[in-house]
Amino acid sequence: MLKKNIRLRREYLNKREHQKEYVEKSLKKVKLNESYDLGKKLPTELYKEESSLRKELALDDKNTLIPRSMVDDEYNMEFYKEPSILMTTSRSPSSRLTQFSKEMSLIFPNSARINRGALHINDLIQMAQKQGVTDMILLHEHRGEPDGIIISHLPYGPTIHLGLFNTVLRHDLKGKLDTVSLAYPHLIFQGFTTPLGERVTKILKHLFPIPKAESKRVIVFANQNDIISFRHYNYEKPDHKTVDLNEIGPRFEIRPFQILLGTLNMPEATKEWVYRPYLNTASKKNYL
Repeated sequence: MLKKNIRLRREYLNKREHQKEYVEKSLKKVKLNESYDLGKKLPTELYKEESSLRKELALDDKNTLIPRSMVDDEYNMEFYKEPSILMTTSRSPSSRLTQFSKEMSLIFPNSARINRGALHINDLIQMAQKQGVTDMILLHEHRGEPDGIIISHLPYGPTIHLGLFNTVLRHDLKGKLDTVSLAYPHLIFQGFTTPLGERVTKILKHLFPIPKAESKRVIVFANQNDIISFRHYNYEKPDHKTVDLNEIGPRFEIRPFQILLGTLNMPEATKEWVYRPYLNTASKKNYL
């Protein structure tokens, strides 16, 4: 199992290293294919490569002809199997963090929560990969208050580090709450307009399987000024014009501050994006 993971990781890194060359070649094949289909004149820049490209083009279909990015390779199996999540906490968690982890495990379908104990990160990753887990979520705290979430996609990455604040647990909400349904939730992403926002959206949405149309659960990720508000609702439709939302918790705000092209046990992983301290004093700009 370890040798297989090393081999897959090496193949992935090799693809990423030659990503630019691969995309350029794929675009050339797309142009060549269009000229054949539409009967257009062959582009002059393809005269010398036309013979070799035509041989490769004969082996491609409409799916393999489109250039794929390394991001596609990270989640290329998500349409064939549902996500499976392993959730744990930092060592010696407080009662509040333990309760928060229990409520978070209700949010994500197909998730399993384990006690961290003395397990090292490498042990957790190896255990998750043996069980076929697709994502691992690690919850952190500071002085008894949850303050961080790490989401690591297996086996290649990426890993996103999120700051966590304004956490309100289910039992902190006023009023009588509905029980949390086991139905797969519908997802709403609002305010993610940049390439980085699309990247964060892709990481978050692949934590949830595809819901059925009749599901009454809704999870909202609303971005405003690079702060993502998380809300969890049940909804009812008394009539065709009205929708009643009932918040069932928990609620919190998150802020991404680092994305790594690797898993948690890869200290050498490339940093795809980092929220630098000087960004706070720069002219106001929204990165998501």
